[in-house]
Amino acid sequence: MNKRLVGTKYEDIAAAFLSSHGIKIIARNFRSRNGEIDIVGHDGEYYVFFEVKYRKDDASGDPIEAVDIKKQYKISRVCDYFRIYRKLKDTDNVRFDVIAILGEEIRWYKNAFEYIQL
Repeated sequence: MNKRLVGTKYEDIAAAFLSSHGIKIIARNFRSRNGEIDIVGHDGEYYVFFEVKYRKDDASGDPIEAVDIKKQYKISRVCDYFRIYRKLKDTDNVRFDVIAILGEEIRWYKNAFEYIQL
């Protein structure tokens, strides 16, 4: 199975997991010229930008480690575009979460990182 198909499969699993935990999914694979956000959801008063990372096992490290500062910066830029595109207010709350899937285990890291300024 190619990487894109694997990614889609585990993003589907993550979306189902999040929905079962009360997250309203707003967008999937939201793209801008700066990159992509896997899942955008709404959780209470927060717009949540989810990065989904999957690893079959820990031989390549923990999936959370793949969301490095460079990836966080890209997600922050796509978030900026999403906020403009969807006409969100500056006062709307945002949060950045990571769904890390290691084998069959799903871990949800709420507030995994802070917004990175330019």
